[in-house]
Amino acid sequence: MTTRRTVLKGALAAAATLGVTGQLRAAAKAFPKPKEPVTINVIDVAGDLQISQPALDKFAQTHPELVSRFVYTQATAPELAGKLQAEQAAGRLDIDFVLTGNDALAAGIEQGLWTEILPKYASSFPDLEKLYEPGAYEMQQMTKGQGFVDDWTPSGPLLEYAPDRVKDVPDSAETLLAWAKAHKNKFMYARPANSGPGRTFVMGLPYLLGDKDPKEPVHGWDKTWAYLKELGQYIEYYPAGTTTTMKELGEGTRDIIATTCGWDINPRFLGIVPKEYKIATLKGFHWVGDANFFAVPKGVTDEKLGVLLQLIAFVLEPQQQAMMYDHGYMYPGPAIKNVPLDMAPAEDQDCIKQFGRPEYADLIANNPIEPPLDAKPLVAMFEKWDREIGAAHH
Repeated sequence: MTTRRTVLKGALAAAATLGVTGQLRAAAKAFPKPKEPVTINVIDVAGDLQISQPALDKFAQTHPELVSRFVYTQATAPELAGKLQAEQAAGRLDIDFVLTGNDALAAGIEQGLWTEILPKYASSFPDLEKLYEPGAYEMQQMTKGQGFVDDWTPSGPLLEYAPDRVKDVPDSAETLLAWAKAHKNKFMYARPANSGPGRTFVMGLPYLLGDKDPKEPVHGWDKTWAYLKELGQYIEYYPAGTTTTMKELGEGTRDIIATTCGWDINPRFLGIVPKEYKIATLKGFHWVGDANFFAVPKGVTDEKLGVLLQLIAFVLEPQQQAMMYDHGYMYPGPAIKNVPLDMAPAEDQDCIKQFGRPEYADLIANNPIEPPLDAKPLVAMFEKWDREIGAAHH
């Protein structure tokens, strides 16, 4: 009886989610149809293409009357704002659609680079609170109506370690510091401005250390900055990106690194990190969520904007959201409610079954999930870290 009831409950929940996304599609369709299918230039500054490209490609296949093709390019988050500003100033926009993390989204909000979609087109996107997972909805609110969460993870901070080399696994912020001191240059995290695990580790510390105001990095993080300075004495260098930390852990140069759910699962799936490596959490930790976003630069033609709003609504449907499990890169991945793993493509299900961790469900259910820093404080944190922690190193 219970199994039937659960199945029925799941089906009803999925139907409710579909109801919301159905409204999205109907409202977005109210835009005039382009006279001929348009080419959409997509730039990815978050590594999000590996997760969301299948959904975008599916939109092109199923809507040939709207999109002739997607042209994909990639760049780093720090270079996007300058690129967009130059194009907007020249009145020649070569970028129609941006896949971004919190970093470039925040910088673009600061500089007024994005099209404000909400509340202007609110009729196209009703009931987002009903649609999104609670953690994803908190991040959606951080976009100030200028972006949409397309995939989501509770993220970290987590530690990843080599069980054959680490016998005394740190279980608190204090024991991690002591471990790093006792095993000089064996712990590592990457520069926060260009690393999800790097910034998640740093943003998680104020909760672990009981700092005055976890949302205020400049004036509320006395304990965190002191901790990072002390920890820095036992760190050889800070790589420019996360991949280096994974390689060095896999090769044995480092024994413990900062990671997140996705960076734990995906590099093990890819064989960069051995499958048997383990994760640990620090006592009393709070998850600091992470997401990828869709954003539309200011200056996109109305014709293209209508197509892009339909694209966003399409990607927020359960069938496309089920593709966000991917190979664990943003685990779990789906940003909306009621998208169980069994809806995902078979190879993604296999990947999560093999490389996912049974303890994740429990950790996600039983620890608080916080949103990351808002746009201004995030930029301030990056600058302060670069100035006081990164630069002090050499």
